[in-house]
Parts: sequence; C-alpha cells; structure tokens
Amino acid sequence: MGAIKNLLQRLYPCGVCRTGTAVYLTFDDGPIPEVTPKVLEILARYNVKATFFMVGENIDKHPDIFAQVVAGGHSIANHTYNHMKGWNFRTKTYLENVEKWEEVVNRQPCAPVNRRKIFRPPYGRTWWWQRKALVNRGYTIYLWDVLTRDYNKSRTPEEMFDQIKRQTRPGSLINFHDSIKSNERMLEVLPKAIEWLQKEGYELAAL
Repeated sequence: MGAIKNLLQRLYPCGVCRTGTAVYLTFDDGPIPEVTPKVLEILARYNVKATFFMVGENIDKHPDIFAQVVAGGHSIANHTYNHMKGWNFRTKTYLENVEKWEEVVNRQPCAPVNRRKIFRPPYGRTWWWQRKALVNRGYTIYLWDVLTRDYNKSRTPEEMFDQIKRQTRPGSLINFHDSIKSNERMLEVLPKAIEWLQKEGYELAAL
C-alpha cells in the first residue's frame, strides 16, 4: 500500500491522496436517479456526511437529485462537465469543461455559497500541466488511497469490503461511484463499510 501511495504522489504532486485524521467517503459520477438517492438513504441512516464528485451534465439532467445531495449536508465537488479524461484533451479544452461545471452548479437555486473548489479528475488521469493550471485557479485536487473498483463486474462485494478493511487508515479517501455500473456492488458494501468504520472508531466526514 505504501508503494501505491508513493506512486500516486509522484504522478500527482498537486493531488491529495490522504488528509487529516478522519476517513472520507467519496462518490464519483452522479447524480443518478437510480442510484444517488439510495446512497443518500444509507448515509442518512448512519448519520454520515460524504463528498460527491459530480458530473456536470448529470447535474443538468437531474437537478432535483443534486438538490437532495445538497439538502443532506454533503459536499459537492467538480468532476468535469463531460467526465473528461485529461490525457485526451488540450489543457484549454479541459479547463473550459471544468469551468462549465461551475456555471451549471452556480445556476442551481440550492447551490451552497462560499463552497470550496474541490476537484477530482475522471479516471484520475490528467497531465501535470493541467493539474498545475487547476491549482492556479484555486482548486484542491483530491484523489484517493482506497479505490474500491466498484465499477468492475469481476470484483465481488466481499473483495471490496476486505480491501477497505485492509487499506483504510486515518485520513483515507475511499473512492466509490454512484453510477449504474457500480450500483449493485457499491450498495451492498457501503452499509457494511460504514458499520465497520464506525466500530473501529473512525470519524467519517465530508471534505
């Protein structure tokens, strides 16, 4: 695990893989009406706040689900407007897509005021100069140190849960996805993970 963390830090010198002493549940790719409300129900059941790295076009399609996330007291964060893989785009195009996300959120009546500029690159893939440009625009880039790979159909919920137990440390960023592809496995593991984390004494917080 230490080798993986060191590799991530070398590849992403402007990205945070672990922070503070709490543990942070994060969800990428929503909001999705078939999945995100179910995640919110589980989080509410355990009185846990999380961070949602949302795709802008999904916010455009489902502003009511976006509003539910905000009403639940969770953090919202930028995951580009079109779920862009930075390696495939010029920096100017990539930054325009990030800013388009901001415009969409700012149009929402329920958008939190004075929110932090938090960003996670889709697929975790950006060029270093793209990351530098984002940091220069005031973003903090959060990656992860526990990648559940809940989107992988070959992964079992048992394997995911075991990984969370083995890899989680104080400050861990646990990466889930509130997406159709991850739905079944993620929703099975999430309550088990929360119960285990709380039993182990971890504080669960939003970024």
